[in-house]
Amino acid sequence: MLATFRSHEQGTIVYPGNFGVFNWGSIAVDPKRQQMFGMPLYLAFTSTLVPKDGVDLGEANKGEQGLNSNEGADYAVELKPFLSPLGVPCQQPPWGYVAGVDLKTGKTAWKHKNGTIEDMTPFKLPIEMGMPGIGGPVITDGGVVFMAAAVDNYLRAYDLSTGKELWKGRLPAGGQATPMTYLNSKGEQMVVQVAGGHGSIGTTIGDYVVAYKLKK
Repeated sequence: MLATFRSHEQGTIVYPGNFGVFNWGSIAVDPKRQQMFGMPLYLAFTSTLVPKDGVDLGEANKGEQGLNSNEGADYAVELKPFLSPLGVPCQQPPWGYVAGVDLKTGKTAWKHKNGTIEDMTPFKLPIEMGMPGIGGPVITDGGVVFMAAAVDNYLRAYDLSTGKELWKGRLPAGGQATPMTYLNSKGEQMVVQVAGGHGSIGTTIGDYVVAYKLKK
Protein backbone atom coordinates (compact mmCIF):
# COMPACT_ATOMS: atom_id res chain seq x y z
CA MET A 1 0.00 0.00 0.00
CA LEU A 2 1.32 3.44 -0.89
CA ALA A 3 -0.11 6.72 0.36
CA THR A 4 1.19 9.96 -1.14
CA PHE A 5 0.63 13.52 0.12
CA ARG A 6 2.15 16.77 -1.19
CA SER A 7 4.88 15.47 -3.44
CA HIS A 8 8.03 16.94 -4.97
CA GLU A 9 9.92 19.56 -2.93
CA GLN A 10 7.26 19.63 -0.21
CA GLY A 11 7.79 15.94 0.46
CA THR A 12 5.93 12.69 0.09
CA ILE A 13 4.74 10.37 2.84
CA VAL A 14 5.38 6.73 1.95
CA TYR A 15 3.68 3.97 3.96
CA PRO A 16 4.95 1.38 4.71
CA GLY A 17 8.29 3.11 4.49
CA ASN A 18 11.80 2.22 3.39
CA PHE A 19 12.04 -0.67 5.86
CA GLY A 20 9.02 -2.30 4.22
CA VAL A 21 7.05 -4.87 6.24
CA PHE A 22 9.37 -7.90 6.29
CA ASN A 23 11.97 -6.61 3.82
CA TRP A 24 15.02 -6.03 6.01
CA GLY A 25 15.01 -8.70 8.68
CA SER A 26 13.08 -11.33 6.72
CA ILE A 27 11.53 -14.30 8.53
CA ALA A 28 12.40 -17.64 10.14
CA VAL A 29 10.55 -20.91 9.44
CA ASP A 30 10.29 -24.02 11.62
CA PRO A 31 9.87 -26.94 9.16
CA LYS A 32 8.98 -29.37 11.95
CA ARG A 33 6.14 -27.29 13.38
CA GLN A 34 5.25 -25.72 10.03
CA GLN A 35 5.23 -22.26 11.55
CA MET A 36 6.71 -18.96 10.43
CA PHE A 37 8.00 -16.18 12.71
CA GLY A 38 8.41 -12.61 11.51
CA MET A 39 8.53 -8.99 12.63
CA PRO A 40 6.06 -6.98 10.51
CA LEU A 41 6.78 -3.24 10.52
CA TYR A 42 4.39 -0.35 9.93
CA LEU A 43 6.54 2.76 9.85
CA ALA A 44 5.97 5.71 7.53
CA PHE A 45 8.87 7.48 5.80
CA THR A 46 9.14 10.84 4.08
CA SER A 47 10.77 11.35 0.69
CA THR A 48 11.66 14.90 -0.37
CA LEU A 49 13.22 16.20 -3.60
CA VAL A 50 16.05 18.68 -2.97
CA PRO A 51 17.02 21.00 -5.91
CA LYS A 52 20.73 20.80 -6.67
CA ASP A 53 21.19 24.07 -8.56
CA GLY A 54 24.96 23.56 -8.42
CA VAL A 55 25.09 23.81 -4.61
CA ASP A 56 27.21 21.62 -2.33
CA LEU A 57 24.94 18.92 -0.92
CA GLY A 58 27.20 18.32 2.06
CA GLU A 59 26.79 14.91 3.70
CA ALA A 60 25.18 12.63 1.10
CA ASN A 61 25.07 8.93 0.18
CA LYS A 62 25.83 7.80 3.74
CA GLY A 63 23.20 5.05 4.06
CA GLU A 64 19.61 4.04 3.45
CA GLN A 65 18.42 7.24 5.10
CA GLY A 66 19.44 10.86 4.71
CA LEU A 67 20.37 12.67 1.54
CA ASN A 68 21.06 10.74 -1.66
CA SER A 69 22.74 12.71 -4.46
CA ASN A 70 20.67 10.93 -7.15
CA GLU A 71 23.45 11.40 -9.71
CA GLY A 72 22.38 12.47 -13.20
CA ALA A 73 19.18 14.15 -12.02
CA ASP A 74 18.39 17.76 -11.18
CA TYR A 75 17.26 16.81 -7.69
CA ALA A 76 18.74 14.95 -4.75
CA VAL A 77 16.40 12.87 -2.58
CA GLU A 78 16.14 13.06 1.21
CA LEU A 79 14.68 9.92 2.79
CA LYS A 80 13.97 9.55 6.52
CA PRO A 81 11.44 8.13 8.99
CA PHE A 82 8.36 10.24 9.67
CA LEU A 83 9.24 11.23 13.26
CA SER A 84 7.82 13.67 15.81
CA PRO A 85 10.01 16.28 17.60
CA LEU A 86 10.44 13.72 20.42
CA GLY A 87 12.12 11.32 18.00
CA VAL A 88 9.31 8.75 17.94
CA PRO A 89 7.25 7.88 14.84
CA CYS A 90 4.65 10.53 14.03
CA GLN A 91 1.80 8.05 13.63
CA GLN A 92 -0.37 6.00 15.92
CA PRO A 93 1.46 3.00 17.45
CA PRO A 94 2.16 0.12 17.32
CA TRP A 95 4.88 0.47 14.69
CA GLY A 96 6.33 -3.03 15.00
CA TYR A 97 5.06 -6.47 15.93
CA VAL A 98 6.14 -10.06 16.21
CA ALA A 99 3.80 -12.49 14.48
CA GLY A 100 3.46 -16.21 13.89
CA VAL A 101 1.82 -17.83 10.86
CA ASP A 102 0.53 -21.40 10.64
CA LEU A 103 1.92 -22.55 7.29
CA LYS A 104 -0.57 -25.43 7.10
CA THR A 105 -3.51 -23.01 6.97
CA GLY A 106 -1.83 -19.75 5.93
CA LYS A 107 -3.52 -17.95 8.84
CA THR A 108 -1.90 -15.68 11.43
CA ALA A 109 -1.69 -17.67 14.67
CA TRP A 110 -0.84 -14.69 16.89
CA LYS A 111 0.45 -11.12 16.65
CA HIS A 112 1.89 -8.99 19.50
CA LYS A 113 3.47 -5.58 19.97
CA ASN A 114 7.25 -5.80 20.17
CA GLY A 115 9.75 -3.53 21.90
CA THR A 116 9.75 -0.37 24.02
CA ILE A 117 10.66 3.30 23.56
CA GLU A 118 13.37 3.02 26.26
CA ASP A 119 16.26 3.77 23.89
CA MET A 120 14.41 5.99 21.43
CA THR A 121 13.75 9.04 23.64
CA PRO A 122 15.75 10.95 26.28
CA PHE A 123 13.38 9.83 29.05
CA LYS A 124 14.42 6.11 29.12
CA LEU A 125 10.85 4.93 29.70
CA PRO A 126 10.40 1.17 29.08
CA ILE A 127 6.90 1.65 27.65
CA GLU A 128 5.90 -1.15 25.31
CA MET A 129 4.50 0.50 22.18
CA GLY A 130 5.59 -1.86 19.40
CA MET A 131 8.83 -0.63 17.85
CA PRO A 132 10.35 -0.85 14.37
CA GLY A 133 13.66 -2.58 13.87
CA ILE A 134 16.18 -4.11 11.49
CA GLY A 135 17.33 -7.70 11.84
CA GLY A 136 15.97 -11.21 11.65
CA PRO A 137 15.00 -14.06 14.00
CA VAL A 138 16.45 -17.52 14.57
CA ILE A 139 14.41 -20.53 15.81
CA THR A 140 15.83 -23.32 17.96
CA ASP A 141 14.74 -26.96 17.70
CA GLY A 142 12.93 -26.51 21.02
CA GLY A 143 10.62 -23.88 19.56
CA VAL A 144 12.30 -20.81 21.09
CA VAL A 145 12.86 -17.77 18.88
CA PHE A 146 15.70 -15.29 19.48
CA MET A 147 15.68 -11.80 17.96
CA ALA A 148 17.21 -8.43 18.86
CA ALA A 149 16.16 -6.25 15.93
CA ALA A 150 13.97 -3.68 17.73
CA VAL A 151 15.36 -0.19 18.36
CA ASP A 152 15.67 -0.80 22.09
CA ASN A 153 18.89 -2.54 23.07
CA TYR A 154 17.61 -6.00 24.03
CA LEU A 155 17.95 -9.56 22.82
CA ARG A 156 14.63 -11.33 23.37
CA ALA A 157 13.45 -14.93 23.45
CA TYR A 158 9.91 -15.83 22.38
CA ASP A 159 7.73 -18.92 22.48
CA LEU A 160 7.17 -19.80 18.82
CA SER A 161 3.72 -21.28 19.46
CA THR A 162 2.29 -18.25 21.30
CA GLY A 163 4.68 -15.33 20.73
CA LYS A 164 5.01 -14.84 24.50
CA GLU A 165 8.23 -13.12 25.54
CA LEU A 166 10.14 -15.66 27.63
CA TRP A 167 13.29 -13.67 28.42
CA LYS A 168 15.22 -10.57 27.46
CA GLY A 169 18.83 -9.56 27.99
CA ARG A 170 20.24 -6.03 27.87
CA LEU A 171 22.76 -5.44 25.08
CA PRO A 172 25.59 -2.86 25.26
CA ALA A 173 24.60 -1.46 21.85
CA GLY A 174 21.90 -1.86 19.23
CA GLY A 175 21.29 -5.43 18.09
CA GLN A 176 20.39 -4.75 14.47
CA ALA A 177 21.65 -8.12 13.25
CA THR A 178 20.30 -11.66 13.12
CA PRO A 179 21.52 -13.86 16.00
CA MET A 180 23.07 -17.28 15.44
CA THR A 181 22.99 -20.47 17.49
CA TYR A 182 25.40 -23.42 17.71
CA LEU A 183 26.63 -26.19 20.02
CA ASN A 184 29.93 -25.50 21.77
CA SER A 185 32.68 -28.07 22.39
CA LYS A 186 30.79 -29.37 25.44
CA GLY A 187 27.56 -29.87 23.49
CA GLU A 188 25.91 -26.86 25.13
CA GLN A 189 23.72 -24.64 22.99
CA MET A 190 24.88 -21.06 22.55
CA VAL A 191 23.19 -17.97 21.14
CA VAL A 192 25.45 -15.22 19.81
CA GLN A 193 24.38 -11.67 19.00
CA VAL A 194 26.41 -8.96 17.29
CA ALA A 195 25.63 -5.60 18.91
CA GLY A 196 27.02 -2.98 16.58
CA GLY A 197 24.11 -0.54 16.43
CA HIS A 198 22.80 1.08 13.28
CA GLY A 199 23.49 4.69 12.35
CA SER A 200 20.48 5.01 10.08
CA ILE A 201 18.00 4.36 12.89
CA GLY A 202 19.96 5.99 15.70
CA THR A 203 20.60 3.01 17.97
CA THR A 204 23.67 2.88 20.23
CA ILE A 205 26.80 2.22 18.17
CA GLY A 206 29.28 -0.41 19.41
CA ASP A 207 31.59 -3.25 18.41
CA TYR A 208 30.37 -6.06 20.64
CA VAL A 209 29.78 -9.78 20.17
CA VAL A 210 27.70 -11.16 23.06
CA ALA A 211 27.25 -14.89 23.74
CA TYR A 212 24.65 -16.60 25.93
CA LYS A 213 24.49 -20.22 27.06
CA LEU A 214 21.06 -21.87 27.07
CA LYS A 215 19.96 -23.92 30.05
CA LYS A 216 18.99 -27.51 29.38
